[in-house]
Amino acid sequence: MGKLDNKGAVILGAAGQGNMGQVIARRFAQEGAKVLVAGRHEDELKRFAAEIGGHYVACDITKHDDVFALAQEAKRVLPNVQIGVNATGWGFVKPFVETTEDELRRMTDLQFVGPFLFFQAMIGVMEQGGSIIQISSATATIMLNDHAAYMGTKAGIDHVIRCVAHEFGERGIRANSISPGLTDTPMVAQAKATPGVFDAFTSAYPLGRIGTSEDIAAAAVFLASDECFMTGQNLQVNGGLTLRRNPTREEIQASVINAMQNARHG
Repeated sequence: MGKLDNKGAVILGAAGQGNMGQVIARRFAQEGAKVLVAGRHEDELKRFAAEIGGHYVACDITKHDDVFALAQEAKRVLPNVQIGVNATGWGFVKPFVETTEDELRRMTDLQFVGPFLFFQAMIGVMEQGGSIIQISSATATIMLNDHAAYMGTKAGIDHVIRCVAHEFGERGIRANSISPGLTDTPMVAQAKATPGVFDAFTSAYPLGRIGTSEDIAAAAVFLASDECFMTGQNLQVNGGLTLRRNPTREEIQASVINAMQNARHG
C-alpha cells in the first residue's frame, strides 16, 4: 500500500519536463494518489499525464478563471480531492534598484496573487479535508543578492499559508510550505552550467550537497499523508542551509573565476 492511496492530488506547475512539479507528481502517483497535473504547456502536460497514468489541465496561475476551472475539473475527474500542491515559480534575478514596476507586478501575480487564488479554489473542493502544500524558498528566510521580488513574494505567500492553516484546520485542511535551497532542477540549468556556481553554494550546506527535487518530493509525501499532524509550518528542506547563509555575490564570482582558472590549467 502507498502512503497516498486513493487520494486525489492536484499539482500546479508540472508543465516543464523534469521540473520539481513533475517529480512530485510522479512520486505521488507511485504512492497511490490519483494525480492531475496542471500548468501552461499543454503538450508536455499531456505527455507527462500519460506517463504517470494521470489527468491534466492547461492552467495559467495568473488567470483567475483558469485556477477555479482547474479545481472544478479536479473535482470531476478525481475520486476525492485531498491534496493541492503549488509548485509554480519564476527564478527572477535582478538588482533591487533596476527592478521595474512591470516586473514586480508579474512576480506578484505569479507568486502571490495566483497562489492565493489557488488555495481558495482548492479549499472549495476539499470536501473531506486535505493538505495544501506551497513550494517556497529558503530565500524567504535568508538573504541572497538580486532576489528581492522573488524573496518578498515567497515570504508573503508563506504567511498566507499560516492564515489558511489557522482558518481551515477545523475542516481538517492542513496547509504547509516547503523551502528548498538551491536545487538541481531545470530552472537553474544555466547556473549549473557555469563552472564554480554550485561549488560556491555547496560549502554553505551542513549536509554537504545541493538539494534535489526528490528531496522535496519526499517531504511533500509526508505533508500530504495521513501521518502528518502538522499545519501552518514552513519545512526547511535544504540540507541545513538556513543554519548558515547563501554565498555573497563576491563569493560566487570568486568561485567561478577559480573554477575557470583550474579548467585552463587542468
